[in-house]
Amino acid sequence: RSNSYDHHFRDTELLEQFGFIPGFKEFLLVRQIHALEHATVWMLSDAVNSKRSKLVSGYLSADNETIGGLSTEKGFYLYGDINPLKLRKAVTSALARLQQGDWDLALHPRCGTNSSVAAILTAGMAITAHFALPRSPFHQIVGMGLATLTANYLAPDLGIYVQKYVTTAIPFNLKLQKITKITDKSGNSGYFVRLNWVG
Repeated sequence: RSNSYDHHFRDTELLEQFGFIPGFKEFLLVRQIHALEHATVWMLSDAVNSKRSKLVSGYLSADNETIGGLSTEKGFYLYGDINPLKLRKAVTSALARLQQGDWDLALHPRCGTNSSVAAILTAGMAITAHFALPRSPFHQIVGMGLATLTANYLAPDLGIYVQKYVTTAIPFNLKLQKITKITDKSGNSGYFVRLNWVG
């Protein structure tokens, strides 16, 4: 188990202090839902339920790569190879395990946060290299290459950091309402897990 979230205030405390800010509750809600979405994907993977599951580079060792998700302030969508009979159990187990301290389940290597962090870091370092280095094509090409390599090296750890401290939070205030089968505009089937804020 990880202590990565030990320092976090519970979101109810944050809401008491900053609830006057427009959209703040929705932000806190999405963070908790985002964590539960990740944990549910892990629970649907055989790896997380086996004794072989372990942390690798800050993440659990493997997950079900056929599943993708999207969090909203009302719940989260899951698409992919999902057994509907296992989904409800996965959500309730994920919620319980997160609340009991299995906080590594809140982080996921395929999270969009990581892609965003990588893109911002690459762009920032590339711009810095462009202005900091001589204008010759050789220096610019080498600089851009080094900037990209450095950004790709730093992005995974920075992505974990941003997930821990910004885009996820332990779902102490969530309760499962219902799970609905859905079909998106492209004809892909999936499920919407609707959640309520409690407490």
